[in-house]
Amino acid sequence: MNVYDVILRNGFIVTEKGVTKGNIVITNGKITKVTNREIKGSSKVDIDASSYYILPGLIDTHVHFNEPGRLEWEGFETGSKSLAAGGVTTFFDMPLNSYPPTINKEAYLLKNEIGMQKSITNFRLWGGVVPENIENLAELSSCGVIGFKAFMSSSGIEDFQSCNDIELLKAMEKISQLSAILAVHAESQAIVTYLTEKMKKNKMLSAESYAKSRPIESEIEAVDRILTYAALTNCKTHIVHVTSSKVVSKVLEAKQRGVNVTVETCPHYLSLTSKDLEEKGAIAKCAPPLRNNTEVEMLWDCLKRGEIDVIGSDHSPSPSSMKAGNIFEAWGGISGAQTSLNVLLEEGYWKRNVPLETIVKLTATNPAKRFRLYPAKGTIEVGSDADLTIIDLEKSFELKKEHLFYKHQQSPYIGKKFRGQVLYTFVNGDLVYQV
Repeated sequence: MNVYDVILRNGFIVTEKGVTKGNIVITNGKITKVTNREIKGSSKVDIDASSYYILPGLIDTHVHFNEPGRLEWEGFETGSKSLAAGGVTTFFDMPLNSYPPTINKEAYLLKNEIGMQKSITNFRLWGGVVPENIENLAELSSCGVIGFKAFMSSSGIEDFQSCNDIELLKAMEKISQLSAILAVHAESQAIVTYLTEKMKKNKMLSAESYAKSRPIESEIEAVDRILTYAALTNCKTHIVHVTSSKVVSKVLEAKQRGVNVTVETCPHYLSLTSKDLEEKGAIAKCAPPLRNNTEVEMLWDCLKRGEIDVIGSDHSPSPSSMKAGNIFEAWGGISGAQTSLNVLLEEGYWKRNVPLETIVKLTATNPAKRFRLYPAKGTIEVGSDADLTIIDLEKSFELKKEHLFYKHQQSPYIGKKFRGQVLYTFVNGDLVYQV
């Protein structure tokens, strides 16, 4: 009799191509069978998935785990547990917020070693682009960074400075030579600074004022510039946390011109609005800020048309003390690593009839293809890594503070009801989460 590591029996298997009923066998961390035929044999883990949906493990392209240096904000242990509980099996950690930031080989090796010791999921590290480290990009690429991250406006972290236009062009030329990819925080520093100073001078310190200080026009101006630079340098570019269909349309036009660019948005831009920022305060503060309901619906329309490539959480946690006081001074980041799939199921699948295969494409397959991890990651087929999440699509629950694995159990979604619960998460064939 055959003996396997894991058998998942008679589940609804979801890939970007569709949903089929079948069985999955896992051996030595790999998927060794995907079939609708009965599996004869035994295994260490045997799950009757007949009522459940089996998805490729999500790839969260955008998290801030802040370790080393700012472990009191979040770390690899709590962060990866949160992701696993949300069905994520691979994450890409951003180069800032940790200290030292990941801007040279030494910093990369330090952070990578900590991640290897503490993370319960797969991970890769972003390398940083700052004014002083253009000469370090090649060594970071040799280390194995998943790509490079630059800011066009202030990052909010003193030791990770934004780049001016000349610095960006030099970096993009080098990144192109390395056949790597640049992720960009695209907001206009000039527009943000001008409007923020105007608001503060007039003592306009409300949540509405904060949102108005970082308008969509700020994104558009920065995206126009970076797309021009991408075309000029032939640099693969990834625009992160886009908030508006107007920005998506700029990227779409550039793609049609042959620019190698992709666009990422976040679950909070698809579910929360500027009204939530006004009601919840700094717990819902992020940059760029939440937009109005019309913008949210137009962003969903872009998603349905296939104009959005990737969804990443942009999990940017902080101690609760940093969320207090003046909205302009409070830390700008939403904790969302654990709830991405919940939001997409509730707001997308259930409320807006977005197919499961589209959600898989945006959260697993497309990230794997864009960042050269496919087909080891991002799909369910023989030979792929056994990174899987099993969900009960019909299961409803209310998110409570005690459900969260974050170091700081804060979220704008606490109290929200969701349909679709993660039951199991497998990383390289190992069961790392069970509800």
